[in-house]
Order: sequence, then structure tokens, then C-alpha cells
Amino acid sequence: MRLHGLIAAALAAMAWTAAAQAEPATAKVVLHAPLRILDPVLTNAYITRNHGYLIYDTLFAIDTQGRPQPQMVDRWTVSDDKLSYTFTLRPGLKFHDGTPVTGEDVVASLARWEQRDPMGKRLAAATQTMDSPSADRFRIVLKQPFGLVLETLGKPGSPVPFIMPRRIAQTPATEAIKESIGSGPYRFDAKAFEAGVKAVYIKNPDYVPRQEPAAYFSGGKVPMFDRIEVINVPDAQTAVNALRQGEIDFVENVAPDLLPQLEQAKGVTVERYGENTDTYMLRMNWKQPPLDNPKIRQAVLAALNQTDYLDASLGDPKFYRLCGAMLSCISAYRSDVGATQTRPADLARARALLKEGGYKGEKIVVLHPTDVRSLSALAPVTAQALRSIGMTVDVQSMDWATLLSRRSKDAPVEQGGWSIFHSSLTSMDLINPIVNPLMDPGYPGWAKDDEVEKLRAEFETASGLDEQKRIAQALQKRAYEVVTFVPLGGYSEFKAYDGKFKGMVHAPMPLFWRGQ
Repeated sequence: MRLHGLIAAALAAMAWTAAAQAEPATAKVVLHAPLRILDPVLTNAYITRNHGYLIYDTLFAIDTQGRPQPQMVDRWTVSDDKLSYTFTLRPGLKFHDGTPVTGEDVVASLARWEQRDPMGKRLAAATQTMDSPSADRFRIVLKQPFGLVLETLGKPGSPVPFIMPRRIAQTPATEAIKESIGSGPYRFDAKAFEAGVKAVYIKNPDYVPRQEPAAYFSGGKVPMFDRIEVINVPDAQTAVNALRQGEIDFVENVAPDLLPQLEQAKGVTVERYGENTDTYMLRMNWKQPPLDNPKIRQAVLAALNQTDYLDASLGDPKFYRLCGAMLSCISAYRSDVGATQTRPADLARARALLKEGGYKGEKIVVLHPTDVRSLSALAPVTAQALRSIGMTVDVQSMDWATLLSRRSKDAPVEQGGWSIFHSSLTSMDLINPIVNPLMDPGYPGWAKDDEVEKLRAEFETASGLDEQKRIAQALQKRAYEVVTFVPLGGYSEFKAYDGKFKGMVHAPMPLFWRGQ
């Protein structure tokens, strides 16, 4: 009987082990903001970008050296005159609805994306035709040479040139898509989606990764999980507690003041995404008075000091860096020319500029996001700085999704418009004058200056790093004269995770596939 009992126990244990092995590997993650907008073209919000990287794929992707590598593309040719590019897709690419990925899907996806993205717009302006000569190919014929074709198709920052089915990509760029279907490593579970609360992603069994090891955004995207549950936890302390207690597995951004709580936490790894990977910024609305006046914008700039913002948001100088470079602290084109906010504020100059600009006490509406930890401390600093020079300030608090919707409106402040908002952008989104969305006149704030546009066009066709640096410095000088935006300093974010994420690819944002 005892032997039979042991055998029965062994069989039961074997059955339990088999069941455990059959149980899908699930990861529960907390990202930096609640996901509400699913269209990665309609918004450049990073939470929507994160969503996009899970379910869509890209034609090219950058490696650790910043070089574009083929992703969905198998091979390509370029004509001798550099005007005609023909691309062949990898065989076997399929969308989540089972349909094959074709050149027509690519053309439709790029055509929609180009309407919203700064680099895409530049490529579109240089393009004569874009078509699909066969099911597995697409072609771009240029009107004049454009030296950034592959870099544009492999652009990693928001909005990313993700590829979606043609029938979905034909949705006007001003309207939200109705379906989230890509060809990437995970499928979006639309039925499980609760806007702002929960999003679920399921491993795509039809996805065939590239053979090259994953490196940064490029290479083979081998999914780490069968199921990913993204759960919104607005309170940073609650998220850290849940990670320590094993209730969740990954926190995208851990507040610096909470890092000590995780240093000795059993089974938890804390990792920096990289050095100065992000930049805080302040954007003014050029369409609405009084900030349509450059003298008033210059007054605002003179009243600001980066240290005030960085101390309010991050606290410890070891987490941040004073940097006035409009093209990010890590760019090859980094320059401090024109930047005054890295020094103590010049309030006397600010007040004099207000007087020169004819400021008459008009209300400045500052949008204040309350549910994004890294941004919530910025608006009060701006409000205090502007009040100190005699400006009338109205701080209006809202969640981040509402702010994203609000900032797209160019109505007067009395009709729901705005004057100033703050944001945080990754350095890869700022690193040159073409990719940098804040240099684009279509970005909310609508900072359009003919001299800035002329210099951007020169950069686009410049030959050699020295010439590019010269143009970039001249561009920054002009951009500060008219105040296109105000960099508020560079900093690094930290992620924290348990053992499930061992081997995750290293990148400046969470990518849930295996690294080298």
C-alpha cells in the first residue's frame, strides 16, 4: 500500500508539473502612464508607442550603434543616381488576422504615418512616387536625393513608422483607427482592454523572428511571455510595494526617491535605461496671445532655471544633468549656444522683456498632468517663475490623456485652449534637427519660423559631420532667439523587475523580447 501511495504521489506530482509547464507564462507590468489611445499615428504619446512596439513591426530598426538594420525588409537596391529605392519584404510575414503583409500595406501605412511625423514629412516632400510593383515589394522614387531614407524608415521614436493592414492604414490620419492589428511578436486582446486600466497582449504564434540576435531595436524579436498584462497603478509607492510582494513583475519607471526600497528587495533587479536618456521640456503656444509675441516668449525663458525643475522632479543631482542642448545632451550636435535656463533666472531681464513686448496681464494657461509622476512637479515650478515676474497664471490640472487631447487644440484659452505644457522626450527623439518633433511647425505649439526651416533643409542635404555641426549650432542659436521650446535638463529613468525578465533586450524603453 505504501508503494502504491508513493507511486500515486509521484504520478500526481508529474501531473502537476506537466500542468505547470502547460500554464502560459504571464507577466504583469506597470508602465509609466495609463493607456487610452491605441492609434500610434494619431498621437506621439510614449505609452501608445510602447503599445505599438508590442503588436506592430517596422521595416528597419536601429542597432546599438544607431545604424538602421533591416527588420521586415529582406533586401533592397538603390539606383546609381540615388533616386530609386526598391525593397523586398521578408517571406512569410503575416498580420494577426492571418492575411499576408504586402507592399500595398507598407505603402498605405507609410502614407498615413508621413502626415504626422516630422521625418516622414521630409521624406514625403522629397518623394515623387511610392508604390508596390509586386506583392512582396515596395518602391520609393525620389524627386531629389534624400540622404536619410533608411534612417527615416527605421526611426525608433514617436510616432514610429509601424506597418498595419492597408484597410486599417487607409483611415484618415486625423481619425483614430478602429482595430489594433499588426504583424509583431504580440497580439492585442481587444476584448480584455479597459481604457486607462488594463491592456492584455498574447504571444503571436505566427511571428517568425529574424535570425540575428536582438540588439537595441533591431534583430530577432523572440517574445519572452505567452501573455503580458499591463496594469495601471497611478501611485508610484503602490507599484513598488506590489513589485516587492511579487504581485507584479515589472515597473517601467521607478521614482528616484523610491529606489532605496528596491535595492535590497529579494529577487528584484533595478537597472538604468542609459545615461541621460530623457529630456524635460517646456512648450509655448505660438498661436495664442500673449505667447505669439517673441518678446513675451523670451521673457518666459529668462524667468526659468533648470535646477528648480530637476530638483522638484528628481531631487538628487546624481540623477540629472543641466543641459540646454535642443538636440539632447547626448547628440553629436550638442551645443549650449543660446541657453540661459542652465544659469540662475534673470528676473530683471524677464520683466524688462515683458514691458518691451507690451504684456497687459493676459492669462497664461499652464496644463498640469497629475497622473504621470515624472511630469507632475513641473507645472507648479513654471507657475511660480511666471508669477514672480508679474504674469497672470492659471494652472489647470488633468490626467495625461486629457492633456494630450487638449494640447492638440489651437483655440483661444477662453475656449479650451492653452498657453504652456510640459513633457518629457527620449534623447533619440531629439538627436538631430530632422527627427526632433519640437523643431517641426506642426507639433502642438506650432512654432513656425522660416529661418529654422531653412536651416533644417540645409542639414538634410549637408555632407559630413563638420558641416552638420555648423548648421545645427546656427539652428539652435535661431531657435533660442524665437524660443521654439525650452529644454529643462537631461535625466535617466530606472526600471525594476523580477527574475521573469532576465535576458530582456537592453534598450532605452521596455521591449519585451530577449536580448543577446
